[in-house]
Amino acid sequence: QAQLVESGGGLMQPGESLRLSCGTSGDAFNILTIAWYRQAPGNQRQLVATITPGGETKYVDSVKGRFTISRDTSKNTLYLQMNSLKPEDTALYYCNSPSGYYRWGQGTQVTVSS
Repeated sequence: QAQLVESGGGLMQPGESLRLSCGTSGDAFNILTIAWYRQAPGNQRQLVATITPGGETKYVDSVKGRFTISRDTSKNTLYLQMNSLKPEDTALYYCNSPSGYYRWGQGTQVTVSS
C-alpha cells in the first residue's frame, strides 16, 4: 500500500507561521482528494483541511482564515501553510486521502508553546 510522508513540523511560539509538506510517489496523488489531519494527545484524529484534484478546499472551523492547504501536482506534494499558530494547534499532523488509499504515515509533530 502506498504511503505519504509528512515533514516540516517543529516547536513554535504562538502567532508564528509554519508550512508542512507531504509527499509521495505514484500517479494516484493527482486524482485523489487529499487531506491534512491532526491528533492531539488523548484526542481522536481530526480532519483539518481537504483539497480536491480540482483545487477546491475545505477547512474545519477552528483553522479557517489561518491555515491554507495547497498541492503541487508536478511534485506530488501537499502543503499546509499554518499562520497565527495557537497552543491548541499542537498535535501530530498527518496527510492522507479520505478514500483510505494510502497507509498512514508517522506524521509530523507541531508544538505551539510560549
